[in-house]
Amino acid sequence: MRIERVDYLAPRDARALVLLLDAYALDPMGVGQGLSVEVKARLCADLARRPGAASFIAWLGAGESAQPIGLINCLEGYSTFKAQPLLNIHDIAVLPAHRGQGVGQALLAAAQDHARACGCCKLTLEVLTGNQTALASYQRFGFEAYTLDPAAGQASFMHKWL
Repeated sequence: MRIERVDYLAPRDARALVLLLDAYALDPMGVGQGLSVEVKARLCADLARRPGAASFIAWLGAGESAQPIGLINCLEGYSTFKAQPLLNIHDIAVLPAHRGQGVGQALLAAAQDHARACGCCKLTLEVLTGNQTALASYQRFGFEAYTLDPAAGQASFMHKWL
């Protein structure tokens, strides 16, 4: 297995990213349905225009016969408390047949290396509380619940569709 940074405009990388993200979207821990045709058509071009976007793919095998087995999509943000960039892990997906083999940990390491190279002060991510496998993996890597003051409780991720 090798981890490579995605070139969003390279057809092979773009096909692999869309394939892996679509598989994740179909998963019960995703949204339970595949990506729309429109999203598949524009996603990689959109990511290529975002200067803070970075994605990495785990490939099994070598050369043209290599198979994509995992993906991590990251977007740079900014910590106002530290006045430094941060890297948010927006998606992490490993194909079911390759789970439990260290693929996720290798993808997290690639994101962490990239974040350090960019001068980021931290990595962030969101995870469903029912996804115990992912929670355990993230904790093994060193992630913890976000707390500023234990008396104030843990941060809670929220959203509002526009």
